[in-house]
Amino acid sequence: MRLVNDERNAIDLRTTPVHLGLGSRAKPIEGFAWNPQVLQAYSAAVAADGAEGRIVAIFDGDGDGDGLSDHWERHPSGDELVICLSGSVTVTRDVDAVPERVVLGPGEATVNPAGAWHAVDMTGPASILTITAGLGTDHRPRTDTRPTEHVGTPGTQAP
Repeated sequence: MRLVNDERNAIDLRTTPVHLGLGSRAKPIEGFAWNPQVLQAYSAAVAADGAEGRIVAIFDGDGDGDGLSDHWERHPSGDELVICLSGSVTVTRDVDAVPERVVLGPGEATVNPAGAWHAVDMTGPASILTITAGLGTDHRPRTDTRPTEHVGTPGTQAP
């Protein structure tokens, strides 16, 4: 994993997310993967940006085992913008222990408030674009309908 300082070619946000950092910098993240080792390396590489750093990525799914709907997550450092690019998605979140569901179609967006547990469910083929304050992100398996029903410690931390 490495941050690219001067990329002028097309970037596929599905495979190469972009880090938005201090000083209005935008750096593609080459070799990025959603695994603990790469997430730790990414966090170290952008640590100076603190809570102001953002990761921009596109996720595709088909609503059946796509990896998005199998966990809850929260971003304590800042809000997350979720934009539906195609298809239909439902964002479910717990805000002050009250479940909220927002259905998004193409071109629609919602904001997950900082610290709110949330999950994304896709209805058939769909794509979303996320802009996330990733510092300190927590994940939990989605075994219950609400993340507050879980007992134990958070899962792997993301950037």
